[in-house]
Amino acid sequence: MQIDLGEWQIRSWRRSDEIALVKYGNNRKIWINVRDAFPHPYTKQDARAWIQQATQQNPETQFAVASSEEAIGGIGLILQHDVYRKSAEIGYWLGEPFWGMGIATKAVGALTEYAFAQFDLARLFATVFEWNPASARVLEKAGYRCEGRLRKSVTKDGKTIDEFLYSITRE
Repeated sequence: MQIDLGEWQIRSWRRSDEIALVKYGNNRKIWINVRDAFPHPYTKQDARAWIQQATQQNPETQFAVASSEEAIGGIGLILQHDVYRKSAEIGYWLGEPFWGMGIATKAVGALTEYAFAQFDLARLFATVFEWNPASARVLEKAGYRCEGRLRKSVTKDGKTIDEFLYSITRE
């Protein structure tokens, strides 16, 4: 899969992305804003395992955000089940050198369109830790709306904090 975003793209993960994944993913500033399943420190073994898992998915729902030279982050969907089967969670991260360039907003918008076109979904949602207003702004600029504050719902780095729930629905 590949979606062009001008100078950037969303594409399938490749085995050759391991080095870039470690280079950008091994950063506490990223780890502090993602779930604990994203390890820190982030090693080559972690990158290899992630790429293997992502490339074996069916349907494919986890993708690299990339320049023409390398992967610079990740974006993906977690399709929900049971009574939530018409919903999917979207998540994303970018390497720190690429923050503030509008890449995440473009990627979230493009993957949102892709998700609604490829899957029988009525809703996409994301959660944002209270200390990450930049991620909330990405979602807002991509058309997501804040549905509420989930009080003391996340424990990260020894602190229990609030998170914000954002969503967008199929028109």
